[in-house]
Amino acid sequence: MQEISNDEICAGQNTSDENPGGAAARRHRGCWSPCHRSDSRDAVGWAAIFIWAGLVLLAETTGYARNFASWDGWAVFLTGAGLIILTGTSIRMLQSPRERPARACGLVFGLVLLSIGLGDTIAWLWPLLLLGLGLTILRGALAHQP
Repeated sequence: MQEISNDEICAGQNTSDENPGGAAARRHRGCWSPCHRSDSRDAVGWAAIFIWAGLVLLAETTGYARNFASWDGWAVFLTGAGLIILTGTSIRMLQSPRERPARACGLVFGLVLLSIGLGDTIAWLWPLLLLGLGLTILRGALAHQP
């Protein structure tokens, strides 16, 4: 059996069904595509989330958080992580339009974290998130109609 690299799969080469990395891999493309490559932008995003988590924990352990009446460490962390993910995903979508469909998962994940973190602060975000998700799925389904 011939070995196939990820580059060949991503380029659409070697499409035979007998090749486990060929047509089956292309049918599975989506949020967790085998063609997703990490780069320095991924590392920067993860680093920013860890730094944010460290700052929130530092504020909790040093007592700085007591200066804020409605401080909730988890809410602050999730809100910040959601904003970091949304920012990184938006930058990627603007820089490379070809990756837009695959980046929809990052947008949804960022919005979910943001809405959990904000909680009751903006209760209208969940209905808007669900509405947007449903419309996005519907648009994608209708776009693939013959």
